[in-house]
Amino acid sequence: MESTFLYGAHVHANGIRQHYLRYGGAREAHDAIVLVPGITSPAVTWGFVAETLGRHFDTYVLDVRGRGLSAASSALDYGLDAQAADLVALIEAIGLKRASVLGHSMGARIALRAARQSKAIARLALIDPPVSGPGRRAYPARLAWYLDSIALARVGIDLEGMRAFCPTWTDESLRLRAQWPHTCDERAVRASFEGFHADDIHADMPHVRQPALLMTAGKGDVIRDEDIAEMRELMPQLEVVNVPDAGHMIPWDDEAGFYRALGSFFGAPLI
Repeated sequence: MESTFLYGAHVHANGIRQHYLRYGGAREAHDAIVLVPGITSPAVTWGFVAETLGRHFDTYVLDVRGRGLSAASSALDYGLDAQAADLVALIEAIGLKRASVLGHSMGARIALRAARQSKAIARLALIDPPVSGPGRRAYPARLAWYLDSIALARVGIDLEGMRAFCPTWTDESLRLRAQWPHTCDERAVRASFEGFHADDIHADMPHVRQPALLMTAGKGDVIRDEDIAEMRELMPQLEVVNVPDAGHMIPWDDEAGFYRALGSFFGAPLI
């Protein structure tokens, strides 16, 4: 099948260089989608999902600050407020009057904070977001897992070496995972991980009015039944779907299940 990839580009938005990948191109029938990845996932690692989204939607995949080809430095603020402001500024900078946002893990937390601030965000798909925060149970992953994989990628790691971290992934995804984590700034990763426990995303939820979809992983422990119940109280418009055969990295574990769970939330079915 012909690729929907168009190009990669940079914009200066919210005071920094932001890099993104674009798939699909303009579509009159549907809002564009901005995809915001997780804590150590540069935009390119989501290319296989963006290829599919691009068949139906104008799709942009963001390199969150401190990851991939976006700005990184010791002077940057890597907190959630800055990340959310980046997303809002990116949508404006690339000329979108409205855009839906699909955020995975950390990216879903960014999407929530941004949606509270911007009416330009039309819909939210929240993919297994950490629900940790002040006074709440810890996020189940360990910081060392992320830092170790970055350190190994920095000196050079092959497909088989990366398989120890992601044993269920395809060879293609493992190659990308081995190739790109060295572009993740350790300072950004530490700050985001600490933010999982310091930032209160539940305080954002009552202020989010946009249609929202929560996707949970059947084999993960990031979101539990009691978390879903609380989120539904805070966001009555929330739709909830589950992918039973996937862990936290849902599209890597069950790509077809991921698309089925999204359904027509953005306006068109993906499979």
